[in-house]
Amino acid sequence: MQTVYLNGQFLPEHEAKVSVFDRGFLFGDSVYEVIPFYQGVGFRMKEHLERLNHSLRAIRIKSDVDWEQVLTQLVAANGGGNLSVYLQITRGNAGRRSHAYDDTMEPTIFACCSEIKDIWQAGADDIKPIKAVVSEDLRWHRCDIKSTCLLPNILVLQQAKDEGADEALLSRDQRLTEGTACNLFLVKRGVLFTPKRSSEILGGITRQLILELADEHGIQYQELDVDYERLLSADEVWVCSSTRGIIPVIEVDGNRIGDGLKGPLWNKMFELFSDYQRQLMAGEHNK
Repeated sequence: MQTVYLNGQFLPEHEAKVSVFDRGFLFGDSVYEVIPFYQGVGFRMKEHLERLNHSLRAIRIKSDVDWEQVLTQLVAANGGGNLSVYLQITRGNAGRRSHAYDDTMEPTIFACCSEIKDIWQAGADDIKPIKAVVSEDLRWHRCDIKSTCLLPNILVLQQAKDEGADEALLSRDQRLTEGTACNLFLVKRGVLFTPKRSSEILGGITRQLILELADEHGIQYQELDVDYERLLSADEVWVCSSTRGIIPVIEVDGNRIGDGLKGPLWNKMFELFSDYQRQLMAGEHNK
């Protein structure tokens, strides 16, 4: 049984209760973050908290909680080590269902932990490539806010699975944005490409780390608009997230990507990224 955090208290999970009038439950009026902790230390805590605070400001939720202290204490209460923390902040409980709200409401703050699996331990040969379809991006235009309103993501992912695919790549105004819960990368002639940041994609922490590793190891990259033709003509396609790592995509809408195999640049980045994660999990560095 794990310990969770709810509104200033560390509780056994079965004791944590939230009102049915909480606006997170009624309206999805809330934001969230997922932060990996390696050896009890938050990974890129500054960047995660900057993104969290951006989301909170954007929907006008105020909180003076010391997030790093609370989450570090929560990880310690669950045994420390390598854990992922889910943090959700809702606008709170107004005691009734009403679209209107006022700024005096007290936010509801919830956090829990889950285990981080060493997805790199088995090596590149055991990473299964995936198939994807391209779907219309049904989400709102403020995808830079890490909102809990994920119904469009759920619907298009289920559509992809119904079509025998593993992931949906989202397209808006003939431009690819990202996956349902992942960022998108393409490779063409040894150059790495990714959709440029805007309010219509979430600035992923793993996405940024990949770009930093590319820069550090002499891999050329560009951030630019990606259309459907560029996607299908790529030599390699990847998706990435903090929980899944870097996954090669070998088919899109039934079209083979490149030679239909894991590409050489993916293999190189997998090695760089896995070495980085192993060091984190061993406590060799915590940046």
